[in-house]
Amino acid sequence: MKLLKPVLIVVSSLFLVGVAIVIGTYFYIKSDLPSVDVLKDVRLQTPMRIYTQDGKLISQYGVKRRIPLNLDEIPDVLKHAVIATEDSRFYDHPGIDPIGMMRALVNLVVTGEKGQGGSTLTMQLARDFFLTREKRYIRKIREIILAWHMEQLLSKEEILALYLNKVELGHRAFGFGAAAQVYYGKSLNELTLAQVATIAGLPQAPSILNPISRPDRSVARRRIVLLRMLDEEYITQEEFEEAVAAPVTAKKYGAEIDLDAPYLADIIYSEMIELYGKDEAETGGYQIYATATSELQAAAQQAVRRNLHDYDERHGYHGPLQQLWGAEASDADDKSTDAQPWPEEKMLEQLQQIRTFESLEPAVVVKVNERDVVIFNKEGKYSVIDWDGLDWARPFINDSKQGPAPQNASDILQEGALVLVRQREEDAHWQLTQFPQATSALVALDPKNGAVQAVVGGYSFYQSQFNRATQAKRQVGSNIKPFIYSAAIDHGYTLASIINDAPITQWQAGSGNAWRPENSPAEYDGPIRMRVALSKSKNVVSVRLLRAVGLDNVAEYLSRFGFDKDDIPRDETVSLGSGSHTPLEVVTAMATIANGGFLIQPHFIQRIEDEMGQVLWTANPVQACDPCELDDKPNENNTLEEDLEALLAAEFGLDNQLQEPTTQSAPNILSAPRVISEENAFLVAEMMRSAVQINGAWANRGTGWRTALLLDRKDLAGKTGTTNDVRDTWFSGFTPDLVATAWVGFDDNNRRLGRTSANQNLVNKNPQKYNYIGNAMVGSEAGALAAQPAWIRFMKVALADTPEHLLPMPTDLVTLRIDKSTGKLTNRADKTSMFEYFIQGTEPDVFVSDTEISIFENDDESSSSQLEDIF
Repeated sequence: MKLLKPVLIVVSSLFLVGVAIVIGTYFYIKSDLPSVDVLKDVRLQTPMRIYTQDGKLISQYGVKRRIPLNLDEIPDVLKHAVIATEDSRFYDHPGIDPIGMMRALVNLVVTGEKGQGGSTLTMQLARDFFLTREKRYIRKIREIILAWHMEQLLSKEEILALYLNKVELGHRAFGFGAAAQVYYGKSLNELTLAQVATIAGLPQAPSILNPISRPDRSVARRRIVLLRMLDEEYITQEEFEEAVAAPVTAKKYGAEIDLDAPYLADIIYSEMIELYGKDEAETGGYQIYATATSELQAAAQQAVRRNLHDYDERHGYHGPLQQLWGAEASDADDKSTDAQPWPEEKMLEQLQQIRTFESLEPAVVVKVNERDVVIFNKEGKYSVIDWDGLDWARPFINDSKQGPAPQNASDILQEGALVLVRQREEDAHWQLTQFPQATSALVALDPKNGAVQAVVGGYSFYQSQFNRATQAKRQVGSNIKPFIYSAAIDHGYTLASIINDAPITQWQAGSGNAWRPENSPAEYDGPIRMRVALSKSKNVVSVRLLRAVGLDNVAEYLSRFGFDKDDIPRDETVSLGSGSHTPLEVVTAMATIANGGFLIQPHFIQRIEDEMGQVLWTANPVQACDPCELDDKPNENNTLEEDLEALLAAEFGLDNQLQEPTTQSAPNILSAPRVISEENAFLVAEMMRSAVQINGAWANRGTGWRTALLLDRKDLAGKTGTTNDVRDTWFSGFTPDLVATAWVGFDDNNRRLGRTSANQNLVNKNPQKYNYIGNAMVGSEAGALAAQPAWIRFMKVALADTPEHLLPMPTDLVTLRIDKSTGKLTNRADKTSMFEYFIQGTEPDVFVSDTEISIFENDDESSSSQLEDIF
């Protein structure tokens, strides 16, 4: 007792001295302490989350995981668990707990060691926001001062909310909302008492107490939390015993991705990085809403992948990934192949090592029957691939040659083959497959304002991050022709103008040889109307129109549609699409025709919100209208980030995407620049509608006629595109409300898409279908075969519930009946004539004579009912 009294005197004196030092230091540095505004505005370093227009999460960026919550969104049981464990006198002290500090001081005097004791929730919050975790006296003093200061400026509820959203809880989770998702894949209000107690025990040492890394220590810590809750009478004895006995159920969960759309997300992420910088963008809590909807984005992704599988399977099977066992392989002295079948455990181990993408799955063939095979997958399940999933697999020889059609399953596979399989979307049956070697892109946008509705940059982002929709400049082939024809109309040509579809030979003095552009196929119709020439994609007609308009005039004219002047060739091959442009550039140019002549600006972001859902910025794109009527509806919170304009301009060459900050209740509606006349756009769209319609005899059908068989609409227009040697294939098409472009090719620009020949198995399965479509499945991989099916599949979804919409005929157009063969006026009302559109002043004024009237062959009418299922 004699020793205790001096010790207490010394300790009390030291405590009083410490308090005096703290108070003196507080008033000395008070002017440097953060203000209430700074404290309330502390950023929580929340990850950037990207959503589709309809609110489906597609990606999350940022090392730290955080889900900010208001205090009323946090269940009481968690608040009680944290307060009971970390600071049971939280509501009674002014940010500093004298009892806890005295305990820590006694521990220091008795043991000579500095411990963690004495820190209140407010002190922990002060340290995490403004200080470090180093155990130095000066840091502790600053921590006390900051905590005291915070208590003067913030309410207990504000401090508790900041703490619950800020505290580090392991596995990159910050705040209890994120911890509930990371450890249990749930929201806080879905957790059990045992789970709440588990995460409530993490702040002390999240790296060594979390239930994933150290479940044993986590259980011990959980018991301590539950005991504290029991002592504070937050829970009953029965609840305590049940929670203590609960098993560990935690495992690591990723972000709750609703739709995996990495190409779209990556574009938006790059824009945000350019705007805010990497650190701010990834930790600022921004919630970005794309212009694309989840339905159309998913449809585009499925269309691209299905189309690439169709292309790949037309060209034959490359064989299994590996032969794991089998008598033939052993007889061939293949030392890597076992003679005996593998047990399930060994197969599972092998399958887990196979990296796959998207819907592809590895499997082992364990039994080969006459017309089916049994497979074993990485989930340890057995399935059957029937003959419908095997009969496509002719041997691949090269891109233009395939081997004979298989007759039995043993012609394709042996037992022990390690293969890739996928489930067909239409019937969920298993199909033998392989990773497509060709690649593709698809981009769709609203032609009225440039809002991107879907974008796909390849088969799999996880296999290749190169976005072919926005980055790949490829020769556009015949996709350039609508713009050549637009230039011709601007120079006085009409849809009824006659151009000679005959071979061209142009001597080139510089090279000492002749340039001979040819039609594809090499068929020539002689004098042909311009409407028909575009629908049938006549190469030599395009060259003759270029010559009539002038090369320099055409080059200047193409730049009106947004094509980069530096990418426009300065020779006559430009008329055949030798220029290289991205699918995004092509679809933007096509939108000009679809919307009546306005150059809109593609954009991917609809709005940006902060972590609490407050709108920071809303897109105000230029509109395809002139003049544009003002919107009467107020646009709340339409504040802007000034640098976003510069970002979009730098990324896409767009100067008017964003406007200066304004305090007006609604933004001005901005008119897109008119680059061609309304009449010109209408007439080009009319010619492109002819390209996708079925008009009588086969010889008169446009290159995109299959669209009409599968999409029964009158408002569709489109154009195929195929480059020389079939290295690039395209299809672009639109309605007045949606325009889309699909491209298919190889990343190796020297590799040709090749040819395909008839697979007799498939012909036998449905002879009517394959006889009907003819070259649709056999021959060169042109745009109509390689790219158009992806466009059709996407548009079937996109237009499913959309009524037909035709733009009204411009007032400066007239319609007159003309003779089909000469383009002259006619009085006949039979199949030799038709009504045609003309800009006033360009219509013909001469009637066709009797001797000029052409005699047409009878139309070849064929049924299209069997074509539906190929798409």
